[in-house]
Amino acid sequence: MHRNLMSPIRLRGQVLRNRIVFGAHTNNMADDGLPGPRTAAYLLERALGGAGMIVAEPMPVHRTGVLTRGNFRHGTDEVIPHFRKVTEPVRDAGAVILQQLYHIGAHGDSDLSFAPHWSPSGGPSYHDSDGSHRMTETEIEELIEAHVATARRCKAGGFQGVEVWAAYHSLLDQFWTPWSNSRDDRWGGSLENRTRFSRTIIERIRRDCGEDFIIGLAVSTSDAQDVTLSVESLLEILALHDATGHVDYITCGHGGYLDFERLMPTFLFGEKLTAPVTEQIRAVVKHAKVTSEAHVRTPENAEAIIAAGQADLVSIVRGQIADPHLARKTAEGRADAVRGCISCNQMCWGRRSRDYWISCLVNPSVGREWEWGGDRFTPSAMPQDVLVVGAGPAGLEAARAAAERGHRVTIAEAAPQIGGQFRLAGMQPRRGQILDLLDWYEREFARLGVTLRLNTFLDEDDIAAHPAQTVILATGSLPDAEARQRWLPGVGPLPGLDLGGVWSTEEVLRREARLGDTVIVLDEGGNWRGVGTAWALAEQGRQVVIVTPDPYIGKEITRTSADGPARARLARAGAQFLTEHVITRWHGNGATVRSLLTGTEETIAASALVTATTNIAFDPFPETIPGKGVHRIGDCVAPRLAAYAFHEGRKVALTL
Repeated sequence: MHRNLMSPIRLRGQVLRNRIVFGAHTNNMADDGLPGPRTAAYLLERALGGAGMIVAEPMPVHRTGVLTRGNFRHGTDEVIPHFRKVTEPVRDAGAVILQQLYHIGAHGDSDLSFAPHWSPSGGPSYHDSDGSHRMTETEIEELIEAHVATARRCKAGGFQGVEVWAAYHSLLDQFWTPWSNSRDDRWGGSLENRTRFSRTIIERIRRDCGEDFIIGLAVSTSDAQDVTLSVESLLEILALHDATGHVDYITCGHGGYLDFERLMPTFLFGEKLTAPVTEQIRAVVKHAKVTSEAHVRTPENAEAIIAAGQADLVSIVRGQIADPHLARKTAEGRADAVRGCISCNQMCWGRRSRDYWISCLVNPSVGREWEWGGDRFTPSAMPQDVLVVGAGPAGLEAARAAAERGHRVTIAEAAPQIGGQFRLAGMQPRRGQILDLLDWYEREFARLGVTLRLNTFLDEDDIAAHPAQTVILATGSLPDAEARQRWLPGVGPLPGLDLGGVWSTEEVLRREARLGDTVIVLDEGGNWRGVGTAWALAEQGRQVVIVTPDPYIGKEITRTSADGPARARLARAGAQFLTEHVITRWHGNGATVRSLLTGTEETIAASALVTATTNIAFDPFPETIPGKGVHRIGDCVAPRLAAYAFHEGRKVALTL
């Protein structure tokens, strides 16, 4: 079924067992600049999961290029023995492993580097508000040698090659792009001069690391700004590098620092984003293999790209974060058993954007492989009967993981379908991947022998009478029936609530609300619960006004890079934004809003008010149930985002 994707391919002296790459990305897991158990287990899990090639976390080559707290140390051989503890197990597991080398150029982070950003021409940073330093020729030579020295350390550390980073308008891309390279010396102007920096780096890495060392080149494409490289210019540059015979593969991503939301595209974007461009790259290069990346989410996507001749390899990063065994399951003919990435960015980029080590909303073992054994389960020494009450994210993962460990599991859900509020989120625009994930849980339950009982409300007596020794309560949370607002802490219930016409987002998505044509959405969370519901209403043709105490719409999804595209979708659908405001009274046909900046009030006409305020934990059971071991997880303990429910579900199952 996936014969093209799973066929081997040769790079230099190495044979990759399939075409699936776990591409370079910042997992931010280093300990004091050194790869430790967290890093090693994270990469090893993907090698055990069948990936053909793994490209490890980007490594800064110089003090002026440090971008994250979790970056590896630059400029020192201290990393070499620590790298060997990473590379040797990965190679033993059958994967080829490379290291990406990077320098961000103008777009640095002074908070972490405490150094000026070096760039070709001293342009502005699109990472923060700093300017950059125009390099002297001596400094250019220093950075060339820094790249080469880092490559030598990588080889000594057991890496079988390096990937030279020229994507996303990084330092090398800044040299290539006339807009950011206004030099008039031998490093600027003509195409030969603008590519001299990158070609020299690659030639010297080949010289120092040998003919059997893999050298890749990472690039990207974007049409968001006229000043970035066109596809035609990029093809000309890549043909020039390919002609040297030193570049073994080219991987093409999407977006960059001038359009960051495309760099790690969420569900707001289409899939297989760079396949049309990699097809063009493949047509112009004679030596290098070509890798397509950016939203190649599933084995089906990947097979289609390879089969159509659009690339030789595919980089599936978030897909293998969500399911590290994606490649192995595909090779076994079990692609339907792959846990699908839902393209949310919440715990991968969402944690990295706050400089934490990354994880995954749907796979809480990410970053904890060294503690939890990854996605491989140790059978319980004492299998038992387990009753899970509630089939939202916490209950689903608890039931699945407990069954994986050999327990006999029953999961009871009062609703006619699994998923709880998470299913409602899947009913928002473009979020159908959530529903796909819920279908995956049902398939896993069938495989594992989990008993699923829908339309089953259990009370205390029902639970006490159940034969299970262990009960896991995952009953979730409910909307606050009083619509209290965080930023009006002394007010209590929303004044005018008794007049009717006030609905929760859950009631809206369940289609229980009678709304009329003009709707106010009170969004206190700044996340998809409010933003996605407002978007759904606007797309239905309703006039929507979003009121939020935050300074802009979608503040909490900024960490996922989806807030800008979400606001654009809302604006195009006609939604109006009222920021830094609260609602002081509902009138039944409108609301009085108050500015948090000036204290002034105005009244907005509306036929309905939809509230996305903080939920209330729903736990109707006593603290203890005689004869049962009781565990409470997820929102019934405290209402939070879905990631923490999945996490607690897995965690409790591992303790049984």
